[in-house]
Amino acid sequence: MKKYSKTHEWVEIIEENKAKIGISNHAQDELGDVVYIELPEIGSELKKGEAFSTVESVKAAEDIYAPVSGKVTAVNEELNDHPELINEDAEGKGWICEVELSDPSELDDLMTEEEYKKFIEG
Repeated sequence: MKKYSKTHEWVEIIEENKAKIGISNHAQDELGDVVYIELPEIGSELKKGEAFSTVESVKAAEDIYAPVSGKVTAVNEELNDHPELINEDAEGKGWICEVELSDPSELDDLMTEEEYKKFIEG
């Protein structure tokens, strides 16, 4: 199950205390064609609410904010050569990093998919 932040990132638990993070389909749609993504360093610490990455598109460059705190355990290296994966499959193959959650209770502050849909519809 995915959870969403108000800044349009998603988190999906993949194992106990491990999660994937990416940007929502809505966010990639707003950005337009993604041409570059700055991936976080493996081993770096993400702090909820702080920028950890930047996505550049033909329209703009936008910071990506950590929806949860944790240690980066993996990054999607495929995005280095194929940043367009974010446009093609933002909530699947276009994931940005995996983290080991430092405070799983932070997930409680995020929206469900249904709540997120209502949020973006205004």
